[in-house]
Amino acid sequence: MRRGAGWLALDAVAVVAFAALGRASHAEDLAGTLLTAAPFVAGAAVGTLAARTWRDPLSWRSGLAVWAGAAVVGLVLRAASTGRLPLSFAVVATISLGVLVLGWRGLFHLVNLTRGLATRR
Repeated sequence: MRRGAGWLALDAVAVVAFAALGRASHAEDLAGTLLTAAPFVAGAAVGTLAARTWRDPLSWRSGLAVWAGAAVVGLVLRAASTGRLPLSFAVVATISLGVLVLGWRGLFHLVNLTRGLATRR
């Protein structure tokens, strides 16, 4: 599964988790979570396609591309759909998306390092 869609799905899970965590703090329902996640999932898809991350989904380069797409495109789409973009939301969203999208890759590499199976990058 090294190059499979399963790894790419983790990016979508990370982005939806970002929306779910944010919406939970406002006691929103599942539909609200999915509406919040949609522009950021679209942005992550743009980053994935632009950088062809399926070729090496576990690399930091791929993670940075997905993060940039999710944050930049996601925030632009969100601002377009809501008519506003509070700076505080943009900062928290960018940081949270980075932690989640890069975080699962970091955990993967940490586990492999502790097992002595890390690939050289």
